[in-house]
Amino acid sequence: MTLQQLKYVLKIVEYRSISQAAKNIYISQPALSNSVNDLEKELGIEIFSRNTKGISLTPEGAEFLSYARQVVEQSELLEKRYINKEPLRQICSISTQHYAFAVNAFVNLVKKTGAREYDFTLRETRTYEIIEDVRNLKSEVGVLYINDFNKKIIEKILKENHLKFTPVFTASPHVFISKNNPLSKKKFITLKDFEEYPFLCFEQGDYNSFYFSEEILSTISRKKVIHVSDRGTLFNLLIGLNGYTLCSGIITSDLNDTQILSLPLKTDSNEDMTVGYITNEQINLSHYAKLYIEELSKFKI
Repeated sequence: MTLQQLKYVLKIVEYRSISQAAKNIYISQPALSNSVNDLEKELGIEIFSRNTKGISLTPEGAEFLSYARQVVEQSELLEKRYINKEPLRQICSISTQHYAFAVNAFVNLVKKTGAREYDFTLRETRTYEIIEDVRNLKSEVGVLYINDFNKKIIEKILKENHLKFTPVFTASPHVFISKNNPLSKKKFITLKDFEEYPFLCFEQGDYNSFYFSEEILSTISRKKVIHVSDRGTLFNLLIGLNGYTLCSGIITSDLNDTQILSLPLKTDSNEDMTVGYITNEQINLSHYAKLYIEELSKFKI
């Protein structure tokens, strides 16, 4: 087993394709495949499952990846520190659904690091990609919600991939609307009130399942629906089109537009959402991932 073979495995996971990884590192596909095959034979495990749809990590491969990533990262740190004489750069990556409080927790993390140099990543992304990021160790922590509707599906996926969900808080249904929306003066709102207003939601790409929706009550039919990919666009449409979206109710004025209101939504059934974070059971969290979780846990309803 060589360090180069470990790097090959990481590249294949990154590109989710042997051919694409080979192109990126400028070697032939057969040479890359042979190197990985030799590594699997030496270790006596199957790292990748190969089929007509492509490749994916096996459970043994996921465990191996966690160790391989640590070895490669440590080797790079050693090289930077002792060969290139560079100071140590702190690394941390977080994936999250589109929550302002998750961004706020990240802001607080960065402010508290005290590190001279760091390389942090915050990805506001789709639900399925959050799970994939944590499964493939692209991120240490993933922030999402579960409720009665999606719980069985999400928990099944997490269990199959050795991921753990830890709840942070439970929120009752709310809506985000503009302060100028005609409904903004109401004490509470029902979905019937919004029949003529556009519903704004985050698109989920190839995994556009109701179970991956970031908004509760995703199966309800609506007259007007607009799918967006980022929080800034959603807030602009809330204001510009008097649209609405369903949410946890947490709004942070220092990061959100001050023209946005959060109002309670009255529903006929229990639609509470439990917001929490997922982690990979096969690795130990870094100091900065733990610090991020501490900051995230400060947000309560």
